[in-house]
Amino acid sequence: MRTITLRRSLVALFAAAISFGAITHAQAETLRIGYQKYGTLVLLKAKGTLEKRLAEQGVEVKWTEFPGGPQLLEGLNVGSVDFGVTGETPPVFAQAAGADLLYVAHEPPAPSGEAILVPKDSPIKSVAELKGKKVVLNKGSNVHYLLVRALEDAGLKYGDITPVYLPPADARAAFERGSVDAWVIWDPFQSAAEKQLQARTLRDGTGLVDNHQFYLATRTYAEQHPQVIGTLVEEIRGVGEWVKGNLDEATSQVAPLIGLSPEITRQAVERQGYGAQFISPEVVAAQQKIADTFTELKLIPKQLTIKDVIWTPPAKVAQAQ
Repeated sequence: MRTITLRRSLVALFAAAISFGAITHAQAETLRIGYQKYGTLVLLKAKGTLEKRLAEQGVEVKWTEFPGGPQLLEGLNVGSVDFGVTGETPPVFAQAAGADLLYVAHEPPAPSGEAILVPKDSPIKSVAELKGKKVVLNKGSNVHYLLVRALEDAGLKYGDITPVYLPPADARAAFERGSVDAWVIWDPFQSAAEKQLQARTLRDGTGLVDNHQFYLATRTYAEQHPQVIGTLVEEIRGVGEWVKGNLDEATSQVAPLIGLSPEITRQAVERQGYGAQFISPEVVAAQQKIADTFTELKLIPKQLTIKDVIWTPPAKVAQAQ
């Protein structure tokens, strides 16, 4: 009897240990990715190649969509996702707010993938004519820096316009109602407004900004899972290289995912930058310039040092790339 009881006790303990180990493993080995309705991550999600590669490392992938970069980085900051993509400006505002995030990689410049738009029948013909006007944008997003630079290039100060801060869907509604004079927005919302509303481009980022897309991770995740991060960047780069040679197929895959027509989607896909790389000193310098600009405008409360939040891949990860 004692033997049977002992066996039952051992079986129960073994089952409990397995159960506890499975729960711990599931919690520790889930990669949570934040993405937006644009960019290479949309295609990576659709292809499913990342899931297959990471399954070999015992990692499950979970995807969460966000309406914009600031919201996505807030998700990273509060721990609801581990990795995500944003434009140039959101990481600056996040760092200023004390978020413990690291830049992991970036895409090449895509300056035409964001623009200042005006209604098709607007009398406004130049950025200089925005003086005293209402301009709607998503505060802290990539287009925030575009607006600052475009105003500066036109001889205006940020205080010369009245900014209206709204996320993309609400901004479009305000733009359509005519309650704002201009809208600063990125693809695919930009392409949709151009095609559906015949919105006119007052100025895009060409000659003003790089409009890099940045991949960021929580410091904890990047430092504890360098191999996973390396695999992620490699897969993102691979998808980007595929897109460059298969624009039609990429468009047909992306269009239903973002709910836009092939015509609108094709334009947005063409204007993106492809070829993810780890962060270079040149990119750090460019990002530092953005941070310094927002500090001077008192839109962020303190001086930032961008190089302090750059992830350096371990040698074996860097060599594998």
